[in-house]
Amino acid sequence: QVQLVESGGGLVQAGDSLRLSCAASGRTFGSNAMGWFRQAPGKEREFVAVISWTRTITDYADSVKGRFTISRDNAKNTLYLLMNSVKPEDTAVYYCAAALAPYATMSTNEYKYWGQGTQVTVSS
Repeated sequence: QVQLVESGGGLVQAGDSLRLSCAASGRTFGSNAMGWFRQAPGKEREFVAVISWTRTITDYADSVKGRFTISRDNAKNTLYLLMNSVKPEDTAVYYCAAALAPYATMSTNEYKYWGQGTQVTVSS
């Protein structure tokens, strides 16, 4: 059974840094694009970042560009999201996702596997 398990969320203050991890099991995702999404209360799930299977192509939502960095360790089958200079508007449940293709975009339709999410709360 394929599982994506996020960790690293918590309560932080504005300006702090946080690193989220997503450990995959049940299959390897070394040939798949992987991404991070988030969902705030009362809002739709939105794209945060994506990384290709080669790790050479990344894309970010404008709201996090320059502050967040997505990375992956294919040997460990793990995805990361380094969040710097966090803001209260970054408060959300963060989900990792794996696409079937080696490259993917911000569309949730391209992702087949999803984690259960980890809560990130940023206080002002």
